[in-house]
Amino acid sequence: MATAAPASAELVLIGRSYCHLCDDMRRAVQPLAAARGLQLREVDVDAHPELESRWGEWVPVLLWHGREVCHYRFDPQAFHDALAADAGSAAPA
Repeated sequence: MATAAPASAELVLIGRSYCHLCDDMRRAVQPLAAARGLQLREVDVDAHPELESRWGEWVPVLLWHGREVCHYRFDPQAFHDALAADAGSAAPA
């Protein structure tokens, strides 16, 4: 059984159960996240009024450390850039 990645290594996918774009983004992100030891946590936007008011028209939305990586469709370059920027900022000076 795989060890869970720390909460700081978590991607958040905000979506809806009946959203085909959400399904597409999940399928694209899951293997990339798993290969990097990252968790993909899914949040149903309709179950959280505050999220629905912020992201409702934009789902699916992929977040990394609370920042939007992409929405509607998975953007591989934005995904890699977000993770690379994060890794770069954590590097020792």
